Amino acid sequence: MILSKPILLSAVQPSGNLTIGNYIGTMRHWSKMQNNYECLYCIADLHALTIQKNKIHLNKSILDTISFYLSCGVDPQKSIIFIQSHVYQHSQLNWILNCFSQFSELLRMTQFKIKSNCSKKINAALFNYPILMAADILLYQTNFVPVGQDQKQHVELTRNIAHRFNSLYGHVFTLPKPLITQHGSKIMSLLEPNKKMSKSDINKKNVIFLLDDIKTVISKIQNAYTDSETPSKIYYDIEKKPGISNLLEILSAITNKDIDILLKELEGMLYSEFKNIVADHLSKFLYKLQKSYNDYRNDEVYLKKIAYEGAMKSQLKSDKTLTKVYDKLGLIPLF
Repeated sequence: MILSKPILLSAVQPSGNLTIGNYIGTMRHWSKMQNNYECLYCIADLHALTIQKNKIHLNKSILDTISFYLSCGVDPQKSIIFIQSHVYQHSQLNWILNCFSQFSELLRMTQFKIKSNCSKKINAALFNYPILMAADILLYQTNFVPVGQDQKQHVELTRNIAHRFNSLYGHVFTLPKPLITQHGSKIMSLLEPNKKMSKSDINKKNVIFLLDDIKTVISKIQNAYTDSETPSKIYYDIEKKPGISNLLEILSAITNKDIDILLKELEGMLYSEFKNIVADHLSKFLYKLQKSYNDYRNDEVYLKKIAYEGAMKSQLKSDKTLTKVYDKLGLIPLF
């Protein structure tokens, strides 16, 4: 008897240049995850529509994102790479799950609170998108969802919706669990290390983009906030030394070394020396990643082939769940 692997789903919005935070938080784990899970990697273009953008820019961002998936080691022969809008079942299940979600639950979503405080022009999709996220997850009977600490709340909402449906109609949906790494799940802003690094940050000096040129990367790291402690000491403490701790998180992820080991190697160093080491390792890593990315990005025929094949596979998988949901609800096809 062959035991099936647990199912893992991960998604990234094609809403702009990806950051080192995207890579460290989730994408760096994808290659290894393929060996232990049945992996589905989604380009969440429907989620990206919450921010209006030019059609040409979105098309480009989608292909950019597929290229990054491949350059991070995702193998289309082992995993499914698909574009969210190419699998119509996502939108169909989204509406159904709206009927099993509570308004008060969505009001409690931390990310919506943050975004609504930053702008008065909030569209309904920004309020409602956690339900589409729940549909993304539940369609594939997902067991695990790799997320950062700030996304854990959305997985909990997904579990609540699934449990509510199952309690009425029997076991239909698998209850997913968040997969959160101990370090690197939330990379912080370089100049303001008390807030998360974001590709939408107005001040681009706060962010390391995966396609930044090497000189820019070095400059951003050298100007990153540390602290004014005298004498300067390098140790990990998010509360007392958020800037140093953030750079340690980045260095740990790029070198695949535990922070405890790094601290022994960095003992007695000046902050400037520490920053030079971070900049050097990060620059070498990004140089290799960008080379691989460019090789894939220059072959659009191959990228579109992967997207097409991924959509076909995803539709077959998701249709099983949607058919079961329709049957439970009495939505019987008449032809």
